[in-house]
Amino acid sequence: MSDHAEKIGIALAWHTLCWEELLEITRLASRRGYEVLYHDGDVTMLGSDSQRDVLHGWTTSNALIARSERIQIASIRLVQHWNAPHLAQAIATAERIAPGRLGVFASIGERPEDPAFGIPHLRTGERIQLLEESLDAMRALWRGEEVTREGTYVRLRGARVRPIPPRPISIELAGRRPRLLRVIARHADVWNVNWPPIPARVAEAERNLAAACKEVGRDPDELERRMWIFTRVREPDPAADRAEFRRLNPWFPELSDDEVDASMVVGSPAFCTQRLSEIARSLRVLPIMDLSGTDFTTVQAAVEAIPAG
Repeated sequence: MSDHAEKIGIALAWHTLCWEELLEITRLASRRGYEVLYHDGDVTMLGSDSQRDVLHGWTTSNALIARSERIQIASIRLVQHWNAPHLAQAIATAERIAPGRLGVFASIGERPEDPAFGIPHLRTGERIQLLEESLDAMRALWRGEEVTREGTYVRLRGARVRPIPPRPISIELAGRRPRLLRVIARHADVWNVNWPPIPARVAEAERNLAAACKEVGRDPDELERRMWIFTRVREPDPAADRAEFRRLNPWFPELSDDEVDASMVVGSPAFCTQRLSEIARSLRVLPIMDLSGTDFTTVQAAVEAIPAG
């Protein structure tokens, strides 16, 4: 596992930036030496502000890659939004056009708004099975095989994908529960830890991942690790910061207030830089500075204040 202590990424979600602002931040982060930029992915409409631009994740990723340099661009792909060969071909095409620039990031999340857009509701276990069947088929398609599958969700008859990627596609999967960690052990190259930097929570997930890796004969240290970390470069206000964290991270309802307080990185540029580096070293992750939900001026100031590389 590589040492990520001096590397950093950035995450921008909740559709708070328009296209022009997102492009400017991407170029700024690239100039500043950031490793990766995550933006909104396969979601329909987030929140209740229907007047806000909701940029399509796949289209935006490719546009950002075309209009920036070096930095990896990632946005989450949710398997229930895609047909496996279609996604495999789209990724192979992006790799052919801009090798190494697309971050292939996937998981099983869903939003209450999905049914309004005709996306079928699947239970958590069903989405996990769909993810595993999709990844198995996609790996085979990228190897250039004609793929036939008779799975519960992925059924193919002699499907194939061209171009064949010249090197294996790196897959990042997000998860923290045992069943999804078993999929990560079998299929992922990068583990998006999917917890805030709370050592006890991360340690439990590490133990479950290690057990899953042992089942398939894999060393868990083969997986690169990335973690989104709620970061704000400003004077701390514990109550307001905690409320903002909970509003923007509804997927962590089980965290206590003390855990939320301990997981946030809020303070001066020097404090944030030091704390992100400490988290990177102690938890062995590439820290992703999560500025989701903030406006352009706030994001710009943070990227300019926090060094990378």
